[in-house]
Amino acid sequence: MGHWLTAARAGQATGLMTRFDPVYWTVDFPRPMMAAVTTIAADALRVDAVFYNRDDLAGLIWESADRHDHPLLGYETARDYRGCRLSFRWRSAGVLALDAVNGPVLTIEGRDEAGRARSWYVRLWNYARGTPGDAEVSIDFAAVDGGFLLPAERDPVWAGDVDRMFVSLVAPGYDVAGGALAAPVEAWVELSAIACDGVGAAIAIGDAVLPEHDLRIASGYDDSYHLTPARLLRNVLQLGYRGGIVHYVGMSHYFRLRGGMVDSGLNVACAAWHRDFAERAKVLGFDVIWSLSYELFDAHCPAAWKQRAADGSPALTGWVPPSSLLSPSNAAAMAHLRGVALAFVGIGTAAGLAPHFQIGEPWWWVMPDGRPCLYDDSATAAFAPVAIASVRGALSEAQRATLDRAGAALAGSTSALAAAVKAAAPGCTTYLLAYLPTVLDAAAPEVMRMNLPPGWAMPAFDVLQLEDYDWVTGDDAAASARGAALAGARLGYPAAAQEYLSGFVLRSADRGQWPAIVAAAGAAQARGVARVYLWALPQVLRDGLVYWQEEDAVEAFDDVMFPLALGREAEVTPTFSTGVTTSAGGRETRSAGWAEARTRYDVGPGVRSEADVATLLAFFRARMGAARGFRLRDPFDWRATNETIGTGDGATRQFALLRRYGAATRRITRPVAGSVRVTVDGNATSAFTLGARGVVLLDAAPSQGAVVAASFDFDVPVRFAEDRLTVTRATHLAGAAPSVPLIEVREA
Repeated sequence: MGHWLTAARAGQATGLMTRFDPVYWTVDFPRPMMAAVTTIAADALRVDAVFYNRDDLAGLIWESADRHDHPLLGYETARDYRGCRLSFRWRSAGVLALDAVNGPVLTIEGRDEAGRARSWYVRLWNYARGTPGDAEVSIDFAAVDGGFLLPAERDPVWAGDVDRMFVSLVAPGYDVAGGALAAPVEAWVELSAIACDGVGAAIAIGDAVLPEHDLRIASGYDDSYHLTPARLLRNVLQLGYRGGIVHYVGMSHYFRLRGGMVDSGLNVACAAWHRDFAERAKVLGFDVIWSLSYELFDAHCPAAWKQRAADGSPALTGWVPPSSLLSPSNAAAMAHLRGVALAFVGIGTAAGLAPHFQIGEPWWWVMPDGRPCLYDDSATAAFAPVAIASVRGALSEAQRATLDRAGAALAGSTSALAAAVKAAAPGCTTYLLAYLPTVLDAAAPEVMRMNLPPGWAMPAFDVLQLEDYDWVTGDDAAASARGAALAGARLGYPAAAQEYLSGFVLRSADRGQWPAIVAAAGAAQARGVARVYLWALPQVLRDGLVYWQEEDAVEAFDDVMFPLALGREAEVTPTFSTGVTTSAGGRETRSAGWAEARTRYDVGPGVRSEADVATLLAFFRARMGAARGFRLRDPFDWRATNETIGTGDGATRQFALLRRYGAATRRITRPVAGSVRVTVDGNATSAFTLGARGVVLLDAAPSQGAVVAASFDFDVPVRFAEDRLTVTRATHLAGAAPSVPLIEVREA
């Protein structure tokens, strides 16, 4: 799996774009208002917004430096606009009109001719022709003035060193003193026929197109609300991601408000953004997995909906400002989630997308000190939880029973949510995403009773999705392997019914974590999961991650046995690579090139009948000749008994299976499933997981000096030695065996 981190282009493909291209405008605003920008034509954009307070102000922003695209795809920094002329048609409703006091102003931020930082305020009405709600606006940046009244308040703009410019949008009744509007105001603005000409109109833009690869991408609306969907999806497409996009709808930007609290339905800006996102995803061939969590921005979450500890403290995350976890037992909170889920899935199906819905990280919150949040009024009424001071340490039977009942309540809520979506969108694929470091906390092993409940067992969902980025970025690959195996076994989802989310890097300063994340993606592919996603797109763009699929990125190995029994005359030939140099006096110097033998086989003597020949040919074709490996049982060497595989040091839990031949060792990467038996200091233990490539992961690290041993059956990974296979009908009739050479594949 190839990857690198880039901060800038270095010879990659570059094209041209026109300044003020609609795709590259952004929006921003204060909480709790909401706004979104979408592209409605090649030369047009639309802003949809909802205002709740008198001092709400949205900015439609153009930046001179591209801070949002991947370094291979961003536009060049160009701060001098003096050669540019911008024109567009303005239409609006619900915002103060062009001629009003506090009406739309183009704020230009940068430096004056002497290099001093300053801003200019250009009233758009001074450069408009038409009506206050429908006008043609033209601005020549070589001769534009700030000021409300011209020429009396003329403030000449020097547009030679601009950082950004933005158009301010406010609702009727705007007042910097603040206070709630009498009712929410929904508004829109359209800029069409956007044109920029002059000597500075064209700037360079990255236009690299990476080959399609084997990873998918995940993203979140809370991180991308300010960008146009067209811009976001351009990055996804040109960075080589295909297939499904896991799209977390967020916890803070999608909802409507009434009286400061969450109201039913999506706000107009969110709905407009996602309609455009879904329609563009469909055109580009992406699927969208709508992801909804049990998390809501705390400031707007009704008090009764929140999970609470025994002392009434709400379940708050560590985000600033925090979000709150919704109680699975609260009927109103769950009704809210069902309504949101149906709204997003409905947007997707209206755009022609197949329905996909993920319930993301549903859980009962645990406070940092171990207190579970099982005591809100609805939970208390639903399953009468007993007191639990901390989920860490030993729990009584009554406390474990409480966690079981909490798990049943959680599973019941997710089941109802998935069922509601399936009823509204027949054929919908449902996903359950579990965050393993929390639900499988080694310090609180009983937590899985409530946060990985049996009610989630297959076929409760179509796909089990797992993520474990704290383990990955903490360089604990052993915990990742063990957690995935435990979750799959507990819930009964085979690897083929699982997907994996690898990542993410919260802070740019930690971008060095990406190699571990890419490696974890490869490990998930090796254990056979159906699909792997990187989490998340905003961090991929910020850190400049470039990923490509190397020829061997997906292991060229089919985990199947050679289909014919080996004949008595089958040849087994261990080989080494030894260099021998003979001096003039007859002395030899020998150098061993390999520490382990590589075995060659000729299995032709096992081919006796016409049916055998047909089976062999079909198997050869399926392996594409020498391209793909497979298992072979060595008739002389296929069992190991009480082999020492390591010695404890009090910390190491991971040990690779070994076969010993005196002082020589051989790594065993293809043990026979179910045959592995492990002892620690001579005592048999079942507290282990067998990971990929024959790696044993013990639940607890053996003490210093403890001998770890294993007994097991094993196969040899091999491939056809040649890309051609010759057999004739006369071969088996004459009793002669064809030559079918195989060679061992070194996997470790």
